[in-house]
Amino acid sequence: MSRWPSNPRGRLEQAAMDLFVERGYDQTTVADIAMRAGLTERTFFRHFADKREVLFYGGPVLQDRMVGAVEAAPPEAAPLTAVAAGVTAVAPMFAGRHAAARLRQSIIDSHPELQEREVAKLAHLAEALADALRARGVPDPAARLAADSGIAVFRAAFAQWVTSPAGDMRPRIDECFDEFVKIAEAVR
Repeated sequence: MSRWPSNPRGRLEQAAMDLFVERGYDQTTVADIAMRAGLTERTFFRHFADKREVLFYGGPVLQDRMVGAVEAAPPEAAPLTAVAAGVTAVAPMFAGRHAAARLRQSIIDSHPELQEREVAKLAHLAEALADALRARGVPDPAARLAADSGIAVFRAAFAQWVTSPAGDMRPRIDECFDEFVKIAEAVR
């Protein structure tokens, strides 16, 4: 009998994704995921709050990296420049994950409940960025507007990246920030 390698979180994630594709998200239970991974439901719940979180568990790492880059931006950086540093700081996290990201997004896109969860997670991320800007002395509404704009750019860049042939996400982020600036300048 072969032994599973360690990394229970990774095993659970792989089992969940396989089952979501084979059976569908709605027809897959936590018990199914745990069984496929060769683990217990208790182990599943040590790693994930529910089966939706298998698709969103990377959020805290994304948030830490974005907020850390905003905090590390030069003190004289404009709010949107600091947020752009945060958004571009996460681009390397997507290297080598194009196929997995595409599969994950297709599952999310086919379920309104998961789409709502994604919007809520992005709103939480925007709030964390706004808090980081406020800690830098940026008042509202500038902190909120810069943070929300940065997340809008991130969403647009991710949507372009995930539907395109595999490649680096950084150019997509840069293109979307450039387009955002053009749109903002056109308003004046």
